[in-house]
Amino acid sequence: MNYFETLNNINVNDKTELRSGLTYLSWAWAWGELKKLHPMARYTIYENADGLLYHHDDKTCWVKTGVTVPVGDTELEHIEYLPVMDFRNKSIPVDSVTSFDVNKAIQRSLTKAVARHGLGLYIYAGEDLPEAEKETAPVRQIKASNKPEAKVTVITPEEIKTRNNILKALLQDKGKTMDEYKAIAGNTSVANIDKAAFEALLVKLNEAWA
Repeated sequence: MNYFETLNNINVNDKTELRSGLTYLSWAWAWGELKKLHPMARYTIYENADGLLYHHDDKTCWVKTGVTVPVGDTELEHIEYLPVMDFRNKSIPVDSVTSFDVNKAIQRSLTKAVARHGLGLYIYAGEDLPEAEKETAPVRQIKASNKPEAKVTVITPEEIKTRNNILKALLQDKGKTMDEYKAIAGNTSVANIDKAAFEALLVKLNEAWA
């Protein structure tokens, strides 16, 4: 079992909290668990050109963080971008952002960066259990129906705006264009995919442009 599988198999359900329809994992707990298994792990908060702990486009802002874990003879860093948002998960105008807002965004961003290494990743994929427990979980029998089940994913305008800001920030950071994005993502629109697919797309882009 590699380091990712070990972290991904840790059940974090009793360390989460549901707020505004989103599941949050305790930052302090996630970092503590990571350091127990990888004492040399470290994190980075990327500043902008002016030395601020957030980046902006003169309208809204976001934070950029990275978590690095030693793996064998090398080190693997996963980077996470997260908009600075209010309690409704809506981007805060840059001229209204406070240091408290930025600090909260950094903590959430670091937690998601830790998740990219495996710990609690299933939360962001909408799963209930880590991989190791899925194999032993009881299977609930569902009566077959002749009618196809309709499954509709609703993406709010606020979420679409947030995704576009994250994508724009990634393009700027990597020095890439929309044509280079389309070469990897094809005709994928961030407005038409679910949360798990959007997260997977960001991973794919980061890996392609590493």
